[in-house]
Amino acid sequence: MLPDALGIFETTGLTPALVALDVMEKAAPIRILQAELNDFYGIVLKFDGTIAAVEEALSAGLEVATRMGGKPVGRAINRCDPQAWKGIESRVEFNPLIQQNVVILPESYETIRSHEESSVNDQPFALGLIETQGFTAVFQAIDTACKAANVEVIGKEKLGGGYITIVIRGDVAAVNAAIESGKQKVEGLGKLIAAHVIARPSPAVLSLLPKA
Repeated sequence: MLPDALGIFETTGLTPALVALDVMEKAAPIRILQAELNDFYGIVLKFDGTIAAVEEALSAGLEVATRMGGKPVGRAINRCDPQAWKGIESRVEFNPLIQQNVVILPESYETIRSHEESSVNDQPFALGLIETQGFTAVFQAIDTACKAANVEVIGKEKLGGGYITIVIRGDVAAVNAAIESGKQKVEGLGKLIAAHVIARPSPAVLSLLPKA
């Protein structure tokens, strides 16, 4: 069954995309359908909802991604044509060059709950993202981050063009301390694309997290 309205949100950088998704889902009742990497620094998010919800979500997402230095574009498609949907929807696809999927489907509700229930010391948890252009920079940054606070590395994603994101989690204070320490070690080793903390991440964000 086709959605009432389809939201298309595309930006450079995984970190601006996930932060925007968190903001969009908290701003309006939308449902994430899939994410697709464009292999040139960017990612597109496809989601549905009522036309009003999709437009409200896009407005919030575009604003935050722009503020973070991404280059976002978005469009609400009202009552997507069935033939068009065949070209918009993508099957899960594995890219052997970067050794990961480039089409990502959201995980099940049960998997999302496992993320929420295993938060550190039963405290509200946060996600931290460090994204750089260059492996050496992100490896040094994440080592520094993990030594600075009690956090767990849960995933790594490559977008092509040398963009790499590593995701950590822990309680809010620990993740803030880790990200702040880690991002300071990037200079001279590569380019810092983004360093951000998402407190109380939304279910949509949890459903798309990369794996370590």
